[in-house]
Amino acid sequence: MTYGVAGLSAILLLLWLLFFSGFRWKTRFSILGAVVLAGALGAGLFRVRGVTGDLVPILQWRFAPKADSTLRVERPPQTTLENRRDGRRRRPGFDYPQFLGPDRNATVRGVRLEKNWISTPPRLLWKKRVGAAWSAFSVSGDSAFTQEQRGEEEMVTCYDLHSGALHWSHSDPTRYGKVIGGVGPRATPTVTEDRVYTMGATGVLNCLNRFTGKRHWMHPTLDENRAKLNSWGMSGSPLVHDNLVIVLVGGEDDRSMVAYETQTGEPVWHGGHDNAGYSSPLHAVLAGVPQILALNHSSVVAHDPRTGELLWEQPWPDAHPNVAQPLPLPGDRVLVSSGYDDGCALFQVKKAADGGVTSEEIWKTRSLKAKFANFVHHDGFVYGLDDGILVCLDLETGKRRWKQGRYGHGQMILVEDLLLVLAESGEVLLLDASTQGHRILGRFGALDDQTWNSPALAAPYLLVRNDREAACYELPLATPLDR
Repeated sequence: MTYGVAGLSAILLLLWLLFFSGFRWKTRFSILGAVVLAGALGAGLFRVRGVTGDLVPILQWRFAPKADSTLRVERPPQTTLENRRDGRRRRPGFDYPQFLGPDRNATVRGVRLEKNWISTPPRLLWKKRVGAAWSAFSVSGDSAFTQEQRGEEEMVTCYDLHSGALHWSHSDPTRYGKVIGGVGPRATPTVTEDRVYTMGATGVLNCLNRFTGKRHWMHPTLDENRAKLNSWGMSGSPLVHDNLVIVLVGGEDDRSMVAYETQTGEPVWHGGHDNAGYSSPLHAVLAGVPQILALNHSSVVAHDPRTGELLWEQPWPDAHPNVAQPLPLPGDRVLVSSGYDDGCALFQVKKAADGGVTSEEIWKTRSLKAKFANFVHHDGFVYGLDDGILVCLDLETGKRRWKQGRYGHGQMILVEDLLLVLAESGEVLLLDASTQGHRILGRFGALDDQTWNSPALAAPYLLVRNDREAACYELPLATPLDR
């Protein structure tokens, strides 16, 4: 709307200048020529590299090389990772094996972080340039996995957690890129005992050997399921549940959600009729019934994980992208939120008399508009970024307890009773998850540019990245890890 008003105003000013200003024609054409020259000069010197979370253009010199084209596609030799079949060195810490952590809810339990970062500051282990992507890291053992775009190659990469050294990489000759949406893959790898599953921005689903990167199988999911490429690229991270890998593709003929067998890649089931959104599928047990939740293009849905059958569905606004993860909550409830004034809603899931499952809306509010930042639950309250400002909501009523702290469209992790916030600026902040107000305990600059990617905490190691660089920090612990 702002751009529309500005453009219309510029056109009206030019019309006024030419036909109603009363200036001499020489003056009119001189001003018009200066405006045209300035526009041409600006277009010749600068290009739009992307936008902020609020759609403000980010300019760079036109002759500057594009970030994803300045890194070569590395082909590292096989390392000792393949010989260490468990891929691990003995170390304290937890794995963070998929998007948003073990339970896909951006929550880490059993870790007590030190609150005083002045006397015991986080320690940088490594920082390095990486290929363009909005993917996050997944961590298993001593290996960190992510996705990148380097030139015309979309890559899955495996790095050493402690040093940042590249263990292996896998490449596919495909590329996604738009000025506003940026370049490269969006989803995050899902790591199991011996395999890595990835969804590329153009819908390439890969199953790779976790130790070598060798491909076991792949599916061009969009072609196979007669689905269209999302405007902002395919963003849903694969979900591994039992012997299935489940992805959102938004295909025709009940192929919104699709499941493949993990070892062979054979199709197992498909279900649902909505186009894919930008969230990832997640497993939950609600009303005693296992189900796969997802926020699609125009609906919140739950599928039977055994058959793909649609268990329940709620409509959701589709005028803008739906990105943030649905959040399963105690009491068989699900919280859903999206940006652009849509707000959030709490749904109650119940067992029906016929043995099926039903859902109904409990409340709806505009107090949390999660554009693409995920939100967390702690002790009956929800913490999230409402169009870039941190809020605390009462889960029972939807009423806002407080709103403070401008962190842009960043991401967060709940670590017991603390919030670990990665701001859009690249700064990391530690805050109390408290209903009493907004209190910052510590902060440090982790990255130097716009950051939308979710952080990963394989305690005590925090991995952060954006579309240009990645870093690993060791966070101080208040107590030793309890497992």
